[in-house]
Amino acid sequence: MRRTHRRNWEIGFVVVAIAVAFADSSIVVLALPELYTRFHATITSVSWVLTAYNVAVAAAALGLVVLVHRLRAATLLASGLLVFAAASIACSVATSLAFLISARCVQGIAAALLLAASLPVLVARTGSAVRGATIWTLAGTFGAALGPALGGVLTQAFGWRAIFVAQAPLALLGLLAVAGARTDPALEEGWRPSLAKTVPANACIGLLFGALVGVLFLSVLLVITVWGYSPIAGAGIVSVLPAATLAARTIERRLPPLAAVYGGAALLALGLIQLAFLPFASVGFTIGALVVCGAGLGLSIPVLSQAALDLGAGLSRSGTLTIGVRHLGLVLALASIAPLLAADVSPAGHTAELRATAVLLDGPIALETKIPVALDARAEFDRAKAGQIPDLAQPFDAHGAKHDPTLARVRDDLVAAIKDTITRAFRSSFLLCAAFGAAALAVAFGFRRRGVAA
Repeated sequence: MRRTHRRNWEIGFVVVAIAVAFADSSIVVLALPELYTRFHATITSVSWVLTAYNVAVAAAALGLVVLVHRLRAATLLASGLLVFAAASIACSVATSLAFLISARCVQGIAAALLLAASLPVLVARTGSAVRGATIWTLAGTFGAALGPALGGVLTQAFGWRAIFVAQAPLALLGLLAVAGARTDPALEEGWRPSLAKTVPANACIGLLFGALVGVLFLSVLLVITVWGYSPIAGAGIVSVLPAATLAARTIERRLPPLAAVYGGAALLALGLIQLAFLPFASVGFTIGALVVCGAGLGLSIPVLSQAALDLGAGLSRSGTLTIGVRHLGLVLALASIAPLLAADVSPAGHTAELRATAVLLDGPIALETKIPVALDARAEFDRAKAGQIPDLAQPFDAHGAKHDPTLARVRDDLVAAIKDTITRAFRSSFLLCAAFGAAALAVAFGFRRRGVAA
């Protein structure tokens, strides 16, 4: 009884490490505004704190596919956990953006090691390939969905460094599960992936994770950077994503696998379309869309992950392959969306400036107040053109808006007009993410007889 209890705790520690490694794909999103303020950088350069990790995981995992079956999983897991903890500490003490990005690359490589090794270790600890793979899949799915909310809470409560400080002990706890883990690498000699099953399942996973960029990155960027919510408020908004993902599990278990994949991919694409056509800067509409996206994630990813894994001879390599594909999807989507968003936001910023000028000129405030407010607002727009986040309420507050209801009303009208204009600039990027989801749905339909088992 005591041994079983201890084994359950050890499994739990590994599950937490898996969830943290997957959450790291997006955990720093809500901290990006604080990061570029701390390092006096642009949004583009700070975004590499997010991108570098995903590039490192994808590259390391795909490179590890040809080697992982020759390594002892327990040793690989211990190495990954130790390096991940060390890299997390390095991230937490970073004094420059270049150092932080470099540490994130090391953290990503370590994440690939621990994620690849954790699957066979879980199978060994549970005594069942099916159960071990199921736990691994669910931990990864929920961790990916939880990332932004968790990062937002830590950033608001303790600062951005707390994100990485908290990860180190969680990774080290996973070492308790390493002792006694056994795998047989010889079982995987000669493994060949099933093209009829592995390819379509992994293609769908990669495309769906590409679509998730709209949920894990664009929606958070919109809420925090454009709408001006605090990290803790942003965390509250995006927390509906993991909640919906978890809730969808009860439905997924009752559906045929193909129906779950079709429904999940369709819901994810639909939620992103909802985000693309937000009528204005509306938290309510955003939460509704995120619930739909979360449900789609919870329905589709667990089924596809199970289909992509070879529960027999090729467990380690098939698991490592799908890790690489997931993060490759994130990287490709980020690379595709970044220039599109930049191209759309630039003219939108000009339009927003014109709308702001019109609101200010039409506002019922004295000319001697309008002129200094307009000059200060112009300075804030110049900051935006330089790649920094402007505070357009500040010029009004500095000239008495906190005590002048009329000036405060003009401020609120101006800020609302700008928010609505910039929100619409995200439309093309959200639609591109929705296209990734639609492509995953098309792949699932195209391989319905040879892909995921019905």
